[in-house]
Amino acid sequence: MWCSKVIPPGETAVGDRGVVNPFVAGLLCRCPHCGASPLFSGFLTVRSVCIGCGFDLSKADAGDGPAVFIILIAGFLCAFGALVFDLSLHPPIWVDFAVWLPLSAFVSIGLIRPFKGVMIALQFHNKASEARRDV
Repeated sequence: MWCSKVIPPGETAVGDRGVVNPFVAGLLCRCPHCGASPLFSGFLTVRSVCIGCGFDLSKADAGDGPAVFIILIAGFLCAFGALVFDLSLHPPIWVDFAVWLPLSAFVSIGLIRPFKGVMIALQFHNKASEARRDV
């Protein structure tokens, strides 16, 4: 998986200007503040505090954003692949189910963690917050 890459000690996802690149930190599932410590404590459970820099991650909420992108990407890849596969080889329906259902599940599960990491890193990078009404 993309997020399982281990960053050696001393290396971070920090760019040339000293700012953490949100895309690199998100894809590697690293803290959006320091870029070195792991963002998740479980498969999709975001840590409440970064273990490396102490940055407060408790407000991190990606919502449905990663799922929407994954539905669009995995849906396109698997539906288009199934269509081409079916029109070119004319396999029985059980072959379609045996090939495309597991493939769509693996693609979706493989993309959810890095996409959630990128969404959270972009939220912190852009200082996103809930909409407020100034009355």
